[in-house]
Amino acid sequence: MGTRDGKKGKCIIVGAGDLTVGDLRAAEEDFVIAVDGGLGYCGILEVEPDLIIGDFDSISQQEAEAVKELERRIPERIIRFPREKDDTDMLAALKEGLARGYRDFRIYAATGGRLDHTLANIQCLLYLKNHDAVGYLVDGNGMTLVIVNEAVRFQRNLEGILSLFSLVRETRGVTIRNMKYPLSDAVITNDVPVGISNEFIGEKAEIIVQDGALVCMVLYDK
Repeated sequence: MGTRDGKKGKCIIVGAGDLTVGDLRAAEEDFVIAVDGGLGYCGILEVEPDLIIGDFDSISQQEAEAVKELERRIPERIIRFPREKDDTDMLAALKEGLARGYRDFRIYAATGGRLDHTLANIQCLLYLKNHDAVGYLVDGNGMTLVIVNEAVRFQRNLEGILSLFSLVRETRGVTIRNMKYPLSDAVITNDVPVGISNEFIGEKAEIIVQDGALVCMVLYDK
């Protein structure tokens, strides 16, 4: 798939959560990593991963045999970890993408299933931000990203809901423009869900964070 040039392409990660898309839209210059059980999803989506990574505790027997065969034939395409380790398989995959020079990550099948895994993957988005990269948890209905001390803009004519949650005790200087419920230089805390269920109104929306970190969850109307 990829050219291994992180400056040109995206790093596409396929996790083992709920698969809610029918197409990854991977370009020739992109680098695709299957994380553990995400290998099965790559087969469903007819995408050949450039790298397969994980402890392989959530794959089928058939997939396990395929991984062993690849390890024999093309060992550089497999990174196997022990089950007992500090990093999750997803974080290990993101670190590998960063080491290869990628700074734009699109992460599929990373939500649903176990809530703790979903929360861990949201934390991974903050890890990317802290390492000069950006990541999106993408599903068939929307996406999740993290906004840290920056402005994020959304294109005109979107329909759906946008919710914001503080990752830290206080996120300051939060401004929301061109949405149903605007906000100006406000403080959002991590114990009051005041940022939930805003709505796009067909304008170019903008979210500004001056100091702090917000989880931004977008649910598009079909």
